[in-house]
Amino acid sequence: MFDKLKKLFVIEDENAVKATPAAKEAEPKIKAADPDIKVNTPKIKTSADYNTPEGKADPKFIDILLKSIEKNNLEGFDYLEYKSSLQGLDDMAMDEATRYKSAFVMAKTMGVTPAKLLSSAKHYVGVLNTEEKKFIDALKNQRQKQVVGKEDKLVALQKEVTTKKAQIEQLKKEIAANEASFKTIKDGINKSAAKVEKTNDRFMHAYKVVLGQIMTDVDNMKKYLK
Repeated sequence: MFDKLKKLFVIEDENAVKATPAAKEAEPKIKAADPDIKVNTPKIKTSADYNTPEGKADPKFIDILLKSIEKNNLEGFDYLEYKSSLQGLDDMAMDEATRYKSAFVMAKTMGVTPAKLLSSAKHYVGVLNTEEKKFIDALKNQRQKQVVGKEDKLVALQKEVTTKKAQIEQLKKEIAANEASFKTIKDGINKSAAKVEKTNDRFMHAYKVVLGQIMTDVDNMKKYLK
């Protein structure tokens, strides 16, 4: 199941993606403000745009997100099976609307309705949102541990350096040692902060790659499946 999910959501060569005529005319922009899709989890970045970002997503975070979807896979024919049918029509000479409607023909034989597809798609959006919240909480702990705590130490050390600079000549060697320590700690904080932010960017990129595809399908299902 996991390998199938990767084929559904992960594009190995993004430069080789073929856009349908309809997609070339206007790519849908799915926002968190969609009245039918509530995304209330806290966000690190201010943008509410869930379009798939450019560039290659981090395979590590893609795997984490897809394994969570796999773990929470609903029984029976739902959005994932519909997306698989939809993907099977990629090489067919069809416009976007025809592809979505054609894939739905098979879904109907399984007793599936557009409402059920949308409901199951929103279920997987919720799964991704849960993973996002878990990641944000873990990232907050890492920031507290690796950055904020060390900043407090840096402030205290700076005060000590300033005080000792006002003392008599015999303290100059100790002041010099503290200044060197100050630089080392500051450099370590900068490296830790950069590492944490890089990890955040990698996760958010992978998160938006997967979520963006689901949200695009949700928009198209609402548009074409009546």
